[in-house]
Amino acid sequence: MSHVSDEPYAEVIGDPIVQSKSPAIHGFWLTELGMDGRYDRCHVTADGLERYLSLRRADPAWRGCNVTMPHKQDVLPLLDAVEPIARRIGAVNTIVRGADSTLTGTNTDAAGFMEPLGSARFETVTVIGAGGAARAVLAALADAGTGWISLQNRSLDKAQALLAEFDVPGRAYGLGEQVPAADLLVNTSALGMTGQPPLPHLLDDVADGAVVYDIVTSPLDTVLLCEARERGFATVDGLAMLIGQADQAFARFFGTHPPRGEDQRLRERILSGQGG
Repeated sequence: MSHVSDEPYAEVIGDPIVQSKSPAIHGFWLTELGMDGRYDRCHVTADGLERYLSLRRADPAWRGCNVTMPHKQDVLPLLDAVEPIARRIGAVNTIVRGADSTLTGTNTDAAGFMEPLGSARFETVTVIGAGGAARAVLAALADAGTGWISLQNRSLDKAQALLAEFDVPGRAYGLGEQVPAADLLVNTSALGMTGQPPLPHLLDDVADGAVVYDIVTSPLDTVLLCEARERGFATVDGLAMLIGQADQAFARFFGTHPPRGEDQRLRERILSGQGG
């Protein structure tokens, strides 16, 4: 956890952390820009979180970190300031160190989720899952003026409470229950992820011309996305959201925007397993 260097650096923390694709993304951008700096991964346990932040706070070379599970909520009371979007979502995924050694938490997941959707406004959306990722997605959809959200989850009470918290028009449904035809279907759950149970069949409740979006990154081509493409729906994979949220964090860490014209090369690098 110690670090001695004058080179500016940022990193991603979590437990576990070896699976993170963030070093590949940020490292690619730093190389493309020819910038001095680096982006690492650091394994931080729950017991070591407070000590980690104390050490990094004192390191002027440290620009900040991205935060993955299980620390997104636990870091909140350890920070000097938390930006409104992170307060609203209830989780921090990015910490930035100020020149005065203060630590500010924010959340780039909502912006990252919306980036591949552009300025599109969806009248009817189906969201699968009611966990931490769903909170960021609901915040983004609420801000985008979504007309109706069908939130499918095992626990109806949890789903309905989430809709009420984010003040979005909608209704909670059980997994696989018939819902209004959606212009956008989003899977925020772990269902369909490597080692997890599959999603129930969902595409019969998707309108013609709809977008199907799966934030799962392992595998990147989930069964849901493969079936959606076979049926002619536009699709968005989890790497699009990951790159979108990383863009926001990179600018905060290194003071410049990444070279997004190279997204295809970045994707190829990540999929080949290089740099990660």
